[in-house]
Amino acid sequence: MVKLKIKSGDNVVVTAGDHKGSEGKVMKVILEKNKAIVEGVNMVSKHEKPSANSPQGGIVKKEAAIHISNLSLIDPKSGSATRVGYRMEEGNKVRFAKKSNQVL
Repeated sequence: MVKLKIKSGDNVVVTAGDHKGSEGKVMKVILEKNKAIVEGVNMVSKHEKPSANSPQGGIVKKEAAIHISNLSLIDPKSGSATRVGYRMEEGNKVRFAKKSNQVL
């Protein structure tokens, strides 16, 4: 299994595909498929059967997974896309933005 540099809760921007330029917060990361679900990005319509949760059923809009390679972390300082690096600080491994050298 490969280590991903994007975690849930990160703010990301879509770098490729139909939703290029869209920004959102990562809600869930699916390690097995190297995909992530980003809030408000890659919306699809799902037909839902009536159930206890939704007694009405019908067509529901929800986020679909998007491949990690099409996502880039947003630099907290400049607000643009950045790559992620790792370094040791006071005995702890931390992630940092390569553009601004700021700890994430």
